[in-house]
Amino acid sequence: MAKRGNHPTLKTIATALGLGVTTVSRALKNDEKISLKTRTLVQETARNLSYHPNRAGLRLRTGKTNVISLVLDTQEQVGSFVSEMIFGITESLADTSYHLIVTPYSRLKDPMEPIRYLVETESVDGIIISRIEPDDERVRYMLEHNMPFATHGRTFTGVQHPFYDFDNEAFARIAVRRLANLGRKRIALLAPPADLSFHDHMREGFRLELRACGLEEVPFHVVTNDNSIEQIRYAVRDLLKQPLHPDGIVSSSGGVSGTGGALLAVIAGLADAGASPGREVDIVTKQLFKKLPIFREQYHIVHEDVREAGRELTKALIGEIDGKPVTQLQNLAVPTDVIWQIPDSLVPVRRED
Repeated sequence: MAKRGNHPTLKTIATALGLGVTTVSRALKNDEKISLKTRTLVQETARNLSYHPNRAGLRLRTGKTNVISLVLDTQEQVGSFVSEMIFGITESLADTSYHLIVTPYSRLKDPMEPIRYLVETESVDGIIISRIEPDDERVRYMLEHNMPFATHGRTFTGVQHPFYDFDNEAFARIAVRRLANLGRKRIALLAPPADLSFHDHMREGFRLELRACGLEEVPFHVVTNDNSIEQIRYAVRDLLKQPLHPDGIVSSSGGVSGTGGALLAVIAGLADAGASPGREVDIVTKQLFKKLPIFREQYHIVHEDVREAGRELTKALIGEIDGKPVTQLQNLAVPTDVIWQIPDSLVPVRRED
């Protein structure tokens, strides 16, 4: 092992193996012109020596850092959303020369600050961002400064750029249709914040399907899925106590709810008002997981695969770095069905004779 503070270099590996520095460099890049035996030996030695490329030197030689950044709001739910996104990104990076760094920021401050830093310091080759706005300043800035990027969501400005998005208009239509098929007539939407692009997509799908099914909307604007579990709980409780209260709720998930937080809040609010899911009120929610075993109530979910989003965003970003046509780097995941979550208490138990 290399001594602490004495960082191994290509020459360190070359000397240890009796190879040329160029051969070692090509072997680390998995150049197929180097024999598999030599590539394997070089790569194992590099791992044993804890070798990592010198980023500053790499940028001087190639103009690249081989680093991409995921820029995340620190108020994004910590846990499943972040971990699933990062898991998908690292899966896609596994067979590449790129490495991931996470750059946090607070939505209470200027969201441009981390973008400016990454662009001005030339510390990354590309950037992934989320919480996309219809006319997103970060998108315009990165386009103007020729910084490759991909967005988790779409803008509305007509500017072409790489993105991966979940079709929230389709989600809302599917959710309302399911509630209509259950015989529900008065529907409320727990929506995303109005300044985000997916709010407009979801509201449009919700509005269109309500009209198509002849259902009535029960306005519910006091909270969004960015609010805390406690705030959503009490808002749902108050909503159910109104003379015109919903018998169906569509939860847009996201925010605090990817691990079931918003669903927990909605169910708790119903309980506070003396109602329960599957009886007085049916719930359709968007969730990261196909099953949330911590809940025993009946509800319906549409699965949003955030891990897949991470994989596809990474592919789009690397494609952008490599100069592929932008139209090949845009992907919209369209949900097609609702999963009925049956509580354990209603699952038939097989008895052995």
